[in-house]
Amino acid sequence: MDLLQAILLGILQGITEFLPVSSSGHLALARALLGRDLEPGITFEIVVHFGSFCSIAVYYREKIFEIIKDLVSSFSPSGLKSGKFKTDANTRLSMIILISLIPAMIVGFTMKDLIESLFVNPFFVSCMLIITGTLLFSTKFVKNPDKEVDVKRGILMGVAQAMAIIPGISRSGSTISVGLFSGVDRVNVANFSFLMVLPVLAGAMILEVGEIAETGIAMEAVLSLFAGFLTSFIAGYYALKYLVILLKRDKFHYFSYYCWAAGLFGMIYFF
Repeated sequence: MDLLQAILLGILQGITEFLPVSSSGHLALARALLGRDLEPGITFEIVVHFGSFCSIAVYYREKIFEIIKDLVSSFSPSGLKSGKFKTDANTRLSMIILISLIPAMIVGFTMKDLIESLFVNPFFVSCMLIITGTLLFSTKFVKNPDKEVDVKRGILMGVAQAMAIIPGISRSGSTISVGLFSGVDRVNVANFSFLMVLPVLAGAMILEVGEIAETGIAMEAVLSLFAGFLTSFIAGYYALKYLVILLKRDKFHYFSYYCWAAGLFGMIYFF
């Protein structure tokens, strides 16, 4: 992979990982349009996903530190004795995030081969982008959601995250949309949607690091890998920041027009 290709793929990963337009769908369509040589390889995929992970970690750094501090306090001897682990809001949030991962784990481990086969069908991916656009547009009719994330709403968003394993279905788009429909307010739904993906990204990287250990990293690839990481991190950070702003301004559904246009183009081109 040359430097320019690494930069472009890093930007593509960073932007589409957070904007509700499906990163997996865009990569599948890009491969179909530009050729199989666009396949980035396992090492590059881990590096750009690490860039996305760092984007969330930096953007939500204060909240993450707060959660870690409260978890340590809740499960300390004094916290266990006082029952703080039962009442602390951040500890409860962490438990809900862990519960929300269960649907994605079940789908990922039981339907892995089927899902991977869908990536080679660009017409199907384009159809899924149309569905994503329709889901996003429907949030226009959600009025003044004001609830917090509880176990039930967390599981619903977890199911949405599991369905987003399908290429063309946006993870952020589906989780945020389902959260809004279940009544979660716009700030909390954004926070939960992106905090809940941190363990998913971390788990995916851990599972794939073993393959890097076996194959190693060629010295000539280091510059391209660093460029991919850096562009994914920067693009991801600003995409996340921009999305949260639009969500707070009740303009989340604007992304539906792009998904419809991209999906319609793909359906016509690959028919």
